[in-house]
Amino acid sequence: MKAILLFSSLLLLAGCAGQQPEGLARLLGGGSCGKPDTDQQLSLDMADQMINEGRPHAGLAHLEQLPDTLDQVRLRKAKVLRVLGRSEAEPLYRSLLGGCLAAEGEHGLGQLAAARGDDAQALRNLQRAVRLAPTDENVRNDLGVVQMNLGNHEQARFEFLTALELRDDNPLPAVNLVTLSLLQDHWDQAEDLVKRLHVQPEQFAEARARAQRIRASGRGPLAASGASAPALLN
Repeated sequence: MKAILLFSSLLLLAGCAGQQPEGLARLLGGGSCGKPDTDQQLSLDMADQMINEGRPHAGLAHLEQLPDTLDQVRLRKAKVLRVLGRSEAEPLYRSLLGGCLAAEGEHGLGQLAAARGDDAQALRNLQRAVRLAPTDENVRNDLGVVQMNLGNHEQARFEFLTALELRDDNPLPAVNLVTLSLLQDHWDQAEDLVKRLHVQPEQFAEARARAQRIRASGRGPLAASGASAPALLN
């Protein structure tokens, strides 16, 4: 009975019937998405194919034929618009919060925050995304990147290792682990990671450049003046 009364009180905080406060919406996020019909699924598949082929504008055109009432459509639009640098991505990601794709909404908002250099906001969004989707290796990797940007090295290592163990063929956390080792001047550790994780020479060069940029931003040892912190990898 106490639990029911507490839940009812939380609902009343919305201020009007049928409207949930943002925090409660996030708490209740999840559930099943509405299923597209056959024609809609064909259009979604066509849009995915075009986006994967490097034709985001064409993919977006196909998505614009579909109703925005479908969460899957809004998510795909948000992803394409983020890649294209369009401001419409943020409200689309926000529209997913509290629904069946809430984790993806938080993830996208975290990526947008990180891209504009707001690592503190990115951390909050990505931590919420991890709580909603703890087995999503891309979310764990991106959270690790933000932790690394903020200088939280042990937390970053934890997220990269989790992402790797969830999917060991994903190169992003492997490269980021090497970056973190170089950032901490653990060259022997970095060399071991390169061998064990089969990091390619061009990936090692990328990791080294990222470590140098973080140092130049004042977030690593031997800081120097210069470039900005690295963006998310995916």
